[in-house]
Formats: sequence, C-alpha cells, structure tokens
Amino acid sequence: MAERATAPRIALTALAAVGAAGAAAAVWGIGIERHLYTLRRHDLALLPAGTRPIRILHISDAHMAPWQRRKQRWIASLAELEPHLVVNTGDNLGHAEGLHGIRMALAPFAGIPGVYVHGSNDLVAPSPRNPLRYFGGPSQRHRKATRLDTGALDRFLTDELGWVDLDNSAAMVDAGGLHIRAFGVSDAHRDWDDLDQMHAALAPLPAGDLNLGVTHAPYRRILDDFTARGADLLIAGHTHGGQVRIPGSRSALVANCDIPLDQARGLSTWTTGAASAPLNVSAGIGHSIYAPVRFGCLPEATLLTLVPRA
Repeated sequence: MAERATAPRIALTALAAVGAAGAAAAVWGIGIERHLYTLRRHDLALLPAGTRPIRILHISDAHMAPWQRRKQRWIASLAELEPHLVVNTGDNLGHAEGLHGIRMALAPFAGIPGVYVHGSNDLVAPSPRNPLRYFGGPSQRHRKATRLDTGALDRFLTDELGWVDLDNSAAMVDAGGLHIRAFGVSDAHRDWDDLDQMHAALAPLPAGDLNLGVTHAPYRRILDDFTARGADLLIAGHTHGGQVRIPGSRSALVANCDIPLDQARGLSTWTTGAASAPLNVSAGIGHSIYAPVRFGCLPEATLLTLVPRA
C-alpha cells in the first residue's frame, strides 16, 4: 500500500517541478532577458591593403513602441561607438506611435553616414499571431493590417539623419574614407523585393572599395543574387535569431524564412557557386508587442570592424 501511495506523490512532485521550471523560464524571458541588450563585435579582413579600418554598426528589428524608453536609451548610446557607417535592416516600428521612440533612439546618429531597407513593420503595424505557426514555415501576411506613416519614417531617416534608402536600389556611399557600393531590396518576406529594379540602379555605379548587400529578410534567392554580383559583405535581419532558442544550441528553432537555421543569427559565410561572402544576420533589438519574450537569444546590435586583407 505504501508503494502505491508513493507513485502519485512522485508524479505530482515531477509535475510541480516542471511547472516551476516553466514559470521561471517565463519570468526570465518576459521580464529579464528581453531587456538585456548586448553588442556583438566582429573583425573582418575585407578592405584593400593599406586602407584604414572602418566600423559598421548594424542595427535591426527595433519594433519600437513609444513606451520602450530603456530600448531607446540603449540604441542612442551606440552612437558613442563612433561608427563610420550605420546599416539599418528594417522593422523599426512596432506600434502606430513608434516613430517618436525611433526619433529618440536614432537622433544621436544624425550626420553619420547610413543606409537602410524596409521590413514589413515599417509599413504595417504588427498583429497578434499564434507563435506555434512559425514551426510550419514562414508566416503568412494578414489581410487586415493597420498602415503606418512610412513617409514620416523615411523623411526622418533621409532628411534628418542623412541616410540612404536602398529599397530595390543602389548607391555610392562615402564612409570612413571609403567609396562603398551599396545595394539592397525591400522586404523579401512580403515579396516586395525587386531584383531587376536593383540591378538597373546598380549597373551604372562605379566599382567601390567595398561592395555591400543589404536585405531585411535573408531569403536564399536574395543572398545568392547579392553574392553572385560580387558583394563583399551581406547584412540582414528579420529572423530575431529565432527569438526563443535552446540555450547553447547553434541553430534556431525557427527563422521565418528559408535561410538554414544554423545561419539565422550571427556571422557566417554564404556561398553561391564559386563565390562566397561573410553574412551577418542580426537577432534584432526588439520583438513584437504581441510576443514580448526572448529566451536564449539576447537582443543585440553588431559592430563590424573592417580591416585590410592580409
């Protein structure tokens, strides 16, 4: 009889332990980790011999809401790094009134050269979604979406900060004494990318000291095209690094696009045929206001220091 009475107690104890662990994980992911902003640093030997090093600050996926003052202050503090170039891979807004927070966060970068592309949340507001659906593949667009004031965002980024819009376009950007040939596309996750339009803008540009390919969503078709066209460096966001990861795992659980899961966060190498280039995918700084959690995936920005090739 004693043995029979013990079995239910063991089961209840195990169930309580699982519940306590789940509650602790939720407290950590919702209340703590999503505010642990961190700067990831990498050195890359990509520049011509004799060139002075330059610092590229990669920011992405702020998903800004007006009340997120801690996030705004942290992004603003990154200007103290004195980057030569800022690359913004989109999804700046996370709320209909998010532009005020973006202004607070990015104002210190005025006058620092920069380039940007749009993510979908620069045009439409986020909406509630079932997170389990991400395991079935990239998310589908919602038919009913609140339009954001993208024009006001672009006027701030271009007129006030002086940054260059690379949505399906290309431009020469001078930064840190280098002539950078930069090209990019709009959000490939929404099929807003237009590679033919980008190619037309890219064709008349002279060769640069550095060829930079920029996309919000790192879909294979985009990365393949950029690499085949001689990109020295690929920069992307969108994935949030999976946002919830198994601690210590090299791969994300989901990426919300078709990039290999082990390349959904951080620095790796993208290879297309005989061509290859470093690829930096940011885990992003923010999250949807409808999914306020990070676990095993710190919010981040990246400082890439480019140095001469040996």
